[in-house]
Amino acid sequence: MKKVYGSAAEALDGLLFDGMLVAAGGFGLCGIPELLLQAIKDAGTKDMTFASNNAGVDDFGIGILLQTRQVKKMISSYVGENAEFMRQYLSGELELEFNPQGTLAERMRAGGAGIPGFYTKTGVGTVIAEGKDHKDFDGETYIMERGIFADLSIVKAWKADETGNAIFRKTARNFNPPAAMCGKTCVMEVEEIVPTGSLDPDNIHLPGIYVHRLIQGDHEKRIEQRTVRPAA
Repeated sequence: MKKVYGSAAEALDGLLFDGMLVAAGGFGLCGIPELLLQAIKDAGTKDMTFASNNAGVDDFGIGILLQTRQVKKMISSYVGENAEFMRQYLSGELELEFNPQGTLAERMRAGGAGIPGFYTKTGVGTVIAEGKDHKDFDGETYIMERGIFADLSIVKAWKADETGNAIFRKTARNFNPPAAMCGKTCVMEVEEIVPTGSLDPDNIHLPGIYVHRLIQGDHEKRIEQRTVRPAA
């Protein structure tokens, strides 16, 4: 099966439709699929729901899709760096489903494993638990969370071979593997595509069986908040 495509637009061809659920990898601005997000913006797909740890910043990441009003709902755990997100949410233009960070990651992982729901103590007694099934195990109360089964996964890796076996660097590994697992189709952008067999199998973070299409590209790699010491 040919998995390597020439561009983000080519890799997304035939996969996008209005109202779809997209799982997007990345943590802050680290490891976000910026090329694929730009291609989705250019395609004009609208009324989308994004399951992602955060919504990028105003002019980068998912933030560029908020600017063009292509996102209807966010399923997220952290949204503190995006003024346009805040404006749309507070004005009622954008739906928001808040998830504790670990719960969101597990919802994605569960979807990738074919698990429709699981119980967790996180969120019990808070607004997160409202409307969810409660059950006691060994004297402790848990709430049920649903696995995420996305129409499309978009992720970014550091290295991958032509079959999609991928390696992520540092914080980029937080959400990219579970996001990749939970989509019916996974499209991955990579900094470097290497020959099949050149990666150590013990170092693979995401098996290629989860990846359907991939591209290599140049990335901006922004720093979300730069902290420096004053000059001596």
